[in-house]
Amino acid sequence: MKIGPYTLANNVFVAPMAGVTDRPFRQLCKQLGAGYAVSEMAASNPRLWATEKSTRRTNHDGEMEPKAVQIAGADPVMLAECAKFNVERGAQIIDINMGCPVKKVCNSWCGSALLQNETLVGEILDAVVAVVDVPVTLKFRTGWDRMNKNALRIARMAESAGIAMLTLHGRTRADGYRGEAEYDTIAAVKAAVNIPVVANGDITTPDKAKLVLQLTKADAVMIGRAAQGRPWICREVDHFLRTGEYLAPPLVTEVQALMDEHLRAHYAFYGEYLGVRTARKHIGWYVRDLQGGEAFRKGMNLLEDCEQQLAAVQAFFDRQKAYGERLQYAVQSYELDESQGYEQQKLAA
Repeated sequence: MKIGPYTLANNVFVAPMAGVTDRPFRQLCKQLGAGYAVSEMAASNPRLWATEKSTRRTNHDGEMEPKAVQIAGADPVMLAECAKFNVERGAQIIDINMGCPVKKVCNSWCGSALLQNETLVGEILDAVVAVVDVPVTLKFRTGWDRMNKNALRIARMAESAGIAMLTLHGRTRADGYRGEAEYDTIAAVKAAVNIPVVANGDITTPDKAKLVLQLTKADAVMIGRAAQGRPWICREVDHFLRTGEYLAPPLVTEVQALMDEHLRAHYAFYGEYLGVRTARKHIGWYVRDLQGGEAFRKGMNLLEDCEQQLAAVQAFFDRQKAYGERLQYAVQSYELDESQGYEQQKLAA
């Protein structure tokens, strides 16, 4: 699969998630089989571009290509300038966010709130595509609510504007992360346009990914919450799509080494004070399905030193070896409500 001039390793993507898909996590996902990963959304307001948080969100130093930055806002001129700014800093693909359902974002008429104003959507798409010489993609939802679904019109507008790829989360803004994803709507969008379409929503297992591709005829799948604490799901899905066979759960020793690598990169990226605190959610996701995971998480959240946190994680996984050489975890539903999604954003603020 290609986005503009870039040939991707496979069609298993990691979704941009605020407070989650920072550079260390994106890099780890790519190492573990993701064919593509997009940054957390960057604000289009130029007054925020130089802030520490915005600078981190668009930092791609040493990251595997292609380097994709997601931008968010409601003003076509600001979004166009934001796209230019990020391309000048090394972004090779620009993704426009019209899918975020979080109240704080929608109250500023950004994210999925834009779906209520199709004229503005068109102005934004035209403005951003016109000012950059890299592929521009769009991530959006099926509509504002079940009574106002306009994914087909938005998709056709995007194709006409020169958008290179569409990613459709199969829910409305009002749905948040609840209910079943609308794979029929994704299928209808795929049938209506001639650009690549990526299916997003409730893709939690390799066989679910295969089913979604069959139902929608989409070109790729994008995995969001299911990758939290389980970045190796990317290689599991890719392997299953290629071979029809399931990979065994990862070795405890492998996950131990991956976590050590992830945490050290995380601390280096954020610094010790913020790093140890923002790492807590990642550690919590890694251990949530494992024996003693919840009790460990509560104790680990009290630690305020990187080396102590690292040692605690290593000791926890040493104890997991008593249950077998491979991770012994249950299948997750990955069900989150909107307030939990917002909490993830606040942790990264």
